[in-house]
Amino acid sequence: MPLGCIHTHTVFCDGSDDIETCCRTAYEKGLACIGFSSHAPLTSKTGITTSWNLPDEKLPEYIESVLDAKIRWEGKLPVYLGLEVDFIEGLMGPTDEDYREMDLDFIIGSVHFVIPPNGMLFTVDDTPENVYAGISKGFDGDPMAMVEAYYHSVAEMILAGGFDLLGHADVVRKNNTGDRLFPEDDDFYLDQIIILAGLMGEAGVPAEVNTGGMIRGSVKDCYPSIDLLTLFRENGVPMVINADAHKAQDLDGCYDTAKKTMLSAGYTESVIFKGRKDGKAVWEGEKL
Repeated sequence: MPLGCIHTHTVFCDGSDDIETCCRTAYEKGLACIGFSSHAPLTSKTGITTSWNLPDEKLPEYIESVLDAKIRWEGKLPVYLGLEVDFIEGLMGPTDEDYREMDLDFIIGSVHFVIPPNGMLFTVDDTPENVYAGISKGFDGDPMAMVEAYYHSVAEMILAGGFDLLGHADVVRKNNTGDRLFPEDDDFYLDQIIILAGLMGEAGVPAEVNTGGMIRGSVKDCYPSIDLLTLFRENGVPMVINADAHKAQDLDGCYDTAKKTMLSAGYTESVIFKGRKDGKAVWEGEKL
């Protein structure tokens, strides 16, 4: 059975194509399913406005558009309604009650924002210049302090729960090619991902092998790194291959690399989303 992609962004947030184009392309590529995961609105909850989150006023239209696509593609392509929900400690997260009321098929829980001591939030996957500026202003120029803040937030989100899939677990590496910001073999860094993997094993929900960074040329490997992926395998964490697609053509981008990486980490199967039953996400294993 072919793989699917349930991490997909469209023109409703920071993607380039509309929902119908993505569905048609997924069908033509022979994907097992497509799930839409627009970046959940931020402004009404946090006061933050970005160029990449779904505007609050567009949320009803987004939901209606995906539900319409479900009907149009019934019997040809499973279409799922989801959101990628940011966890920002004290402000918002996947456990917020309003997400329960939306009757979503799935929620991807992700951390993009870090909270420096000075309270000036910034995103760890922004441009290198903005990330360097955030570290300089918010963490006194200490990249490892940013790393610690990032993994602290991921840990808090895992403990809080409310999500069905962990998104790009180590996206903090985005601007770290060649260890430009911090050494990924440093004991402190390794301690962070060991803790993360243990928490995910206890949570019992899947994480994703995210190829989006490779597709867009930000990194040379998947999220998570082979080190973290191996730790996930040792802790029994199921893995879902996703493209984090922002263009329809990228819906299965770098999937061969993702499969090879999983095999290198000791996995023999990935899991594919099969919808929701009795309030729980349903996953089915697929041999790599």
